[in-house]
Amino acid sequence: MIQFLKKLFGQTKHPLQENNIEMKYLIVGLGNIGAEYANTRHNIGFRILDALAETANIEFKEARYGAVAEYKFKGRIFVLVKPNTYMNLSGKSVNYWLQKEKIPVENMMVLVDDLALPFETLRLRPKGSDAGHNGLKHINEILGHQNYNRLRFGIGSDFSKGQQVDYVLGEWSPEELEKLPELFKICINMIKGMSTIGIQRTMTAYNTKKSGS
Repeated sequence: MIQFLKKLFGQTKHPLQENNIEMKYLIVGLGNIGAEYANTRHNIGFRILDALAETANIEFKEARYGAVAEYKFKGRIFVLVKPNTYMNLSGKSVNYWLQKEKIPVENMMVLVDDLALPFETLRLRPKGSDAGHNGLKHINEILGHQNYNRLRFGIGSDFSKGQQVDYVLGEWSPEELEKLPELFKICINMIKGMSTIGIQRTMTAYNTKKSGS
């Protein structure tokens, strides 16, 4: 009778409250540790998470395979990770934190730079190839698949033949730096959108948007 009354008056826990997995998300920003890489295009994943942490007034703490912070938004918990494995071994950090936090891979988003997209272009996808990106390549190898959300941040391809590495590991131009804060705001909205309106609606709302548009 007591159980019946609890059910009748809504006092029993909602399945999502009993099992918090569906309400927890892993956001991994790819980059390289070290001051020499801090302001490079290749570290945009770190920069996006730093921007989110600043707006949410939270701090990263050193942990296994990366710097980690926890962000709470509308009943959801976001585990933010900046891998300390260097880009080419990013999969170690991703796999460890997925398992440690018991987060399903569909609740993960990887933030990554993309040469194939013009600067100011943001492209969220639920899956895809590594497109030559060493960080994504290692994640795919470790997970054994490529079916996970990734937010591709366009960095453009304004470099001469043979200068790709220098460009990717180069620092942002003054003009680009001026536009980054607005782009970070859109990225943060996309991260939140994954948990509230879902990947498809978030893609429709924000993909290909540029700052000021």
